[in-house]
Amino acid sequence: MELPEAFSERMKSRLGPSYDAFIAGYDRPAEKGVRVNTLKISLEDFERLAPFTLDGKVQWEPSGYYVKGHAIGKTLLHQAGAFYMQEPSAMSAVPELEVQPGDKVLDMCAAPGGKSTQIAQYLRGEGFLISNEINKKRSLALCENIERMGLTNALVTTAEPEELSFFFDSFFDKILVDAPCSGEGMFRKDKDVIYTWSEGIVRKCAARQKEILSEAAKMLCPGGRLVYSTCTFSEDEDENQISAFLESRPDFRLVRMKKLYPHEIRGEGHFVAVLERTDGNKKSVSQMKPDSERATHVRLYREWEQDTLLEPIRNIYSGASGKVHTFPDEAPKTAVCGNNSIDVRRNNLLGDIIDGRRFEPSHTLAMRLKPSGVRHVDVDEETAMQYLKGFPVDCPGAESGWSVIMYEGMPLGWCKVVGGIAKNHLPKGLRMQM
Repeated sequence: MELPEAFSERMKSRLGPSYDAFIAGYDRPAEKGVRVNTLKISLEDFERLAPFTLDGKVQWEPSGYYVKGHAIGKTLLHQAGAFYMQEPSAMSAVPELEVQPGDKVLDMCAAPGGKSTQIAQYLRGEGFLISNEINKKRSLALCENIERMGLTNALVTTAEPEELSFFFDSFFDKILVDAPCSGEGMFRKDKDVIYTWSEGIVRKCAARQKEILSEAAKMLCPGGRLVYSTCTFSEDEDENQISAFLESRPDFRLVRMKKLYPHEIRGEGHFVAVLERTDGNKKSVSQMKPDSERATHVRLYREWEQDTLLEPIRNIYSGASGKVHTFPDEAPKTAVCGNNSIDVRRNNLLGDIIDGRRFEPSHTLAMRLKPSGVRHVDVDEETAMQYLKGFPVDCPGAESGWSVIMYEGMPLGWCKVVGGIAKNHLPKGLRMQM
């Protein structure tokens, strides 16, 4: 592989005697990894059902596996949200946050969602997560992955760092800054990155990282933990970035730094720095209740809910558009659904009020439900694949009305049962090709 000369010279100076081993690694294929979504499936059941080869565990993430195979993302388990395809060394940052159930967490640069969905597994449905992605186009993939993984306590926002810090001053318990970087750790995985790399890109990324890290620090509460990570090897984007930050913020301390090189681990490489805020004042954000207009839509939703769900959903909100949403208990409503609030994407959409008279559920709602919480139709693997291709499903004896198609206890999407036939309501854009 032909690497940029400036990059090679810098790495030779940095690594010294181990440089030859580092360069030799580029002749090996990139490692593939998946992280099991333990919110939906146990590790034991995943190992039993996985339709590809598992090639060992990822040492820094208990739910991570090395895998071998092709078209891994075009499998039934992937569609069901049972796992997330993630580069193995990229799984190393989130465990350093030490997320606990009930924490308020911000993933500041979240698309396409690998680290956000990893954070959510540690939250276990408690507390809440804001997954922010400034690029609206990239936020679509983030929303899709959060939907597929069935997260119930995450909001996707598309706010500038300065907007976030305005609303969330000294608020979050944990913050992840997986900063946009020059991507030197992706050279083996994606050769196109080599052709776009330059020393100018490194300098531009370092400047942007400094701005993002500065705003992130404003949002961390005293005693909170901030993890800064990149998939690059540049000192200006990694160690020097942290040194400059600590000089500007004496109320922070460095817990540890680590750099994973591809010749030393099974992965493409990653940089992680763990920071803690030592003093300051923790602040709260005021809440908001739904107004009367929203209450009308909520009533229509609750009527549908009584017929279909076995467990009610809390914190229902709606607006004039007729879309019905839910928010985590701890989410500051003034920031996410008040006047002049930040832009929240629709990943927590429960459904729509149609013609002002009835509620129709969203795919997002289906993917967050468990068998104990909704009327459902259990199917085997063959029938599940037919459903994912858009076909109706035979379900003799099933109660008429809305139901969720379930495979191995995992939701695939909505159907509407009429006369023992489950009519397919899987969105056409999600249906698997014949």
